[in-house]
This record gives sequence, structure tokens and C-alpha cells, in this order.
Amino acid sequence: MARELKGERLEKELARLEEMLEFEREYAWASAVCGVDEAGRGPLAGPVVAGAVILPKDLKILYLNDSKKLSKKRREALFLEIQEKAVAYAVGIVGPERIDQINILQATYEAMRQAVGKLSVVPQVLLNDAVEIPGLPREMEQVKIIHGDAKSLSIAAASVMAKVTRDHMMVEYDGLYPAYGFAKHKGYGTAVHIQALKEHGASPIHRRSFIGRFVDMGTERKDEQESSRQHP
Repeated sequence: MARELKGERLEKELARLEEMLEFEREYAWASAVCGVDEAGRGPLAGPVVAGAVILPKDLKILYLNDSKKLSKKRREALFLEIQEKAVAYAVGIVGPERIDQINILQATYEAMRQAVGKLSVVPQVLLNDAVEIPGLPREMEQVKIIHGDAKSLSIAAASVMAKVTRDHMMVEYDGLYPAYGFAKHKGYGTAVHIQALKEHGASPIHRRSFIGRFVDMGTERKDEQESSRQHP
């Protein structure tokens, strides 16, 4: 990657990365600073995924940014580079049934707790994208940063881990449920996805609490009950 940038362009990129280390530098006293972010709060189908990443102090990974600002090719390359260079990383995954049970916000918190809890290194400070995560140890300081994935390299790294992990899962789901086009829209409510929902009803990975506007859930439940009687 470094060979792609030279001279003034490289200097500009390094300056951008330097700005994105502001919070990491502010908490440099901590033995480990971890970025936390999620992907998939808004889709009609699939899991919500959280990423947690601890980067080496002062590490600058070229092009690392909010995952939404990156091309698919760039995200995939950074996904591998983060895994190679991180001190520790993990993801947490909460599926659609659990989302329907406890709501998307609580499911997001659960995924974040999973990710932080799976890290091989215990962080002293969490840099979180726009949330404070309930249920974590009090000694783990949490810093809520609005638009954090564009302001902190650690959070940006977590956003890439979460986004790419979830995208890979949705591509796999596309193979299981090809009628919906999950590989293209990743479960978001595009016109094509909504039309497929209306034609085929809900798949096993749809969030029932999200799709009532598009599918008669009363009919869905009757169909499921009838199916279970026929196939006990």
C-alpha cells in the first residue's frame, strides 16, 4: 500500500492519520486502548456485528478510515492488514432472533460486550463510536465519541472488522436464500429487497420486528405453525 502514495499525497495521508490518533494520544497512559464499533443496526435481515481492535501505539495504517467511506476492495485489504498488525482484535455477533427478543440497541450492546470480552488483551480504555456500553467492568474507562469512526484510528479499525465480517456473512446467506439478493444489499431495505420480501415472505434470517410494514406477520406465523404441524 505504501508504494501507492508518494510525495505530497503521502504527506497529506500521514497528516490525516495523525489527526485520527488524537484520542489514542490523549489516553496514551493506558496499557491498552481499544476501539469499538458496530455494523448492521439498520438492515431488515442478518446479524448486528461489533468489532473491537487494539492497535499498537502510534501505528498508522494507510487509508484506514470510517468503513463507509472505503471501497469494498480497500475494506477487504484493510481487514487483513488490521488482523496482521493489531495487538488484539475480536468480533461479536448477535443474530436476528435475539435482535427481535431484546431490540436492536440492546443487541448492539450485547455484540459489543462479546467483542470486548473475546479480546486476548484486556483494555483499560474503550473508544466507542457514539455509545456507552452497559454491563462492562467499571474499571474499564469508556469514551463516547460522536462520529468516532472518522475521528479515531482504533474505532475506524473496529468499523472495518465489523463491516467486512458482516458482509462476508451476508454473502454466505445469499447462497442459502438466493431469492433476496443478500450479497448485493447486505440485508438493507433496498427496493429490490423489499419487493423480494413481498413476493417470498420472510426468510429465517429476517428480523421480524423490522419487516411488519412489508410482510403480514400474522400470515407468516400461521404459515410457520402449519409447516411445523406437517413437519414435526
